[in-house]
Amino acid sequence: MHVKFCGFTQLSDIQTAAKLGADAVGLVFYPPSPRAVTLEQAQALSAAVPAFVSVVALVVNMPKDELVKLAETVPFDIIQFHGDETPEQCRQLAAVVNKRWIKALRINAEADTPESVRAQIAQFADSGASSILLDAYHPAAYGGTGQRFDWSLVPKDSALPIVLAGGLDAKNVAATSDLPIYGVDVSGGIEVDKGKKDPAKMRAFMKAVKRDRWQNDTVTDVI
Repeated sequence: MHVKFCGFTQLSDIQTAAKLGADAVGLVFYPPSPRAVTLEQAQALSAAVPAFVSVVALVVNMPKDELVKLAETVPFDIIQFHGDETPEQCRQLAAVVNKRWIKALRINAEADTPESVRAQIAQFADSGASSILLDAYHPAAYGGTGQRFDWSLVPKDSALPIVLAGGLDAKNVAATSDLPIYGVDVSGGIEVDKGKKDPAKMRAFMKAVKRDRWQNDTVTDVI
């Protein structure tokens, strides 16, 4: 199971995540978010990320010129489209900056079914997405609300590897091992405050997911 920690604003938190073995770290480029970072902050944070850990740029309905400036300024690996972008818009924007991309789908438990989710995923697969992220729908926010995603809506036989988000923490993430997913994404579940991570919560989350790696509980020097 792959792990993405998202919503970093502090250099020390990035360093802790890397030492704990996170597979990816997410930086938020959406000014209304309390976890948003400036280009200058992002430069410093991304510089602290070691090789083989992916830097994910989370954007929400970002115009093309802003995305180009972001790609020219910050060394990131993957775009996470987290707004209302269509499959074709994602494809076109990612092509402009020559980046791989994933799309976050905010799934409405009252309106969606596994079949409708599967159909949405297929559309983004056809446009070249590398993975899909499933998050809980909120009428007033694009993500990061901590609302629990309804796991019964995770489809089988997805056209793309699925990353699960929405209300995950160290107490419930181990149960996701039975789901047909590729990875998990967490932000609020490892925080002491929005944008400020809790090293103990990060460590507990990694231990719950990467049980084989932590079998001997040897990673103890990071908190």
